[in-house]
Amino acid sequence: MKHYLDFEKPIQELQRKLDEMRRHPQMHSLEISLDDEVLQIEKKIAETRRDVFSNLTAWQRVQMARHPKRPYTLDYLGTTFSDFEELHGDRAYSDDRAVVGGFARLQGEPILVVGTQKGRDTKENILRNFGSAHPEGYRKALRLMRLAEKFQLPIVTLIDTAGAYPGIGAEERHIAEAIAVNLREMMLLSVPIVAVVLGEGGSGGALGLGVADRVLILENAYYSVISPEGCAAILWKDRSAAPKAAEALKITAKDLLELKLVDEIVPEPLGGAHNDLPTMAETLRVYLLRHLHEVEAVPPDARLRQRYQKFRSFGHFDEAVPSPPENG
Repeated sequence: MKHYLDFEKPIQELQRKLDEMRRHPQMHSLEISLDDEVLQIEKKIAETRRDVFSNLTAWQRVQMARHPKRPYTLDYLGTTFSDFEELHGDRAYSDDRAVVGGFARLQGEPILVVGTQKGRDTKENILRNFGSAHPEGYRKALRLMRLAEKFQLPIVTLIDTAGAYPGIGAEERHIAEAIAVNLREMMLLSVPIVAVVLGEGGSGGALGLGVADRVLILENAYYSVISPEGCAAILWKDRSAAPKAAEALKITAKDLLELKLVDEIVPEPLGGAHNDLPTMAETLRVYLLRHLHEVEAVPPDARLRQRYQKFRSFGHFDEAVPSPPENG
């Protein structure tokens, strides 16, 4: 069953009318033929869809990033990539199923892929911990990335998480330390790294897989230090102010590109990635190949310097020097 978001209601109503007409053709207007009436409604649906999705607000893009039908890491591992062989465990505590990773091929080229994975239903969400990794998830990711370094394979990370898991167990097993180690070690890996924000890019949980030579983001994804709801609860003491917070946080792909926090936006099919996974998967493959080839062309020493400078350049600001008080 197709899932419609609140702002898609005009499209839903037209689609309902079209479906009803096809189920009960005897109910259509006698003034024009059924085929002509169907064509008119289909044209209206296409126009409405273009109007809706060309003017999305920041909050609506957040809703798109969280769409229950949006493709996740495993969906791309079966489409954009081929010959995926999953590897498990951090060799220290357990296997965190919120993080999946292993060797794969991208257009025939061997690479290592690691990413966060959400669930489609309650049972799978419990298994995947709603895509929020424990410390062992980040340690597993780092173990796999070190394998890529050993075999001199490029790394692709796929990010789609509301954030790292904030529970007691995660704190007991040092979630902050696990993320911090990933930040340090990913900065030092000599192989090319390309990160892609597929949907949600939440806080340090996303950044723990996000240190890369190139950071890409899908058109309707977001990347933020805090969720809009969390920001609204802190600043306005009201989670219902999330739409206002989303605008203020500058978390959309367009905002992030203007702030030079991401390197390129990967366009999505009209209506979002979930409307046409084959097209989205092929588009992602093209963008990944181009960026990987560009990064691979840079000598390792220069690549490491560029990666370091890329992240050191974030957050620059100008500080005004106060004028001396006037005598008198």
